[in-house]
Amino acid sequence: MAVDDTKNKIITVASRLFGRYGFYKTSMDEIAKIARKAKGSLYYHFAGKEELFTEVVAKEINNLKTQLSVIVNDNTLKADEKIKRYLIKRMEVLDSAANYHETLKADFFEHFDFIDSLRNDLDNWEKEQLKSIILQGIDEDIFRIQNGNMEVLLDVFIMVLKGLEIPFFLQGKYDDLSPHFDDLLRILIKGLGK
Repeated sequence: MAVDDTKNKIITVASRLFGRYGFYKTSMDEIAKIARKAKGSLYYHFAGKEELFTEVVAKEINNLKTQLSVIVNDNTLKADEKIKRYLIKRMEVLDSAANYHETLKADFFEHFDFIDSLRNDLDNWEKEQLKSIILQGIDEDIFRIQNGNMEVLLDVFIMVLKGLEIPFFLQGKYDDLSPHFDDLLRILIKGLGK
């Protein structure tokens, strides 16, 4: 088995175990056992459990970025429809990102400092994507910025999205609330509207 195949196998098994048992209850020994790899093989690819978990979360975040990029780069969509699809897809993808959920839980109990750069990178990436959509909406004469401060608007947008993550993913209300996405999105889009 090639080095990359071994690394991918470790990441796949780790993702499943971290997602099921959480960061603290998952050991490198258990990952090695389930992956049918020597423990040394894990440490050949990853300095420790934190680095492996970071790689697992990075994979979920990259999946999110890939799926959202398709929407942002779709030139056939008007900005209001694009932002609606973006927000719905974001929540759909994150709903299945169990390890990302683990980082949200950690914010309440013991913060995962080692994951901060990944989350900050995601915030900055999302701000750029949302900015692109909002600017498209301004060009299409659909959106306007009330006080002319795009950066503040983007910060608030990210805060709103992150605020929704707690009830949706940690409190298990995604299935109950997802049928009401249209109402929520209507409020958000109306706030941007002219």
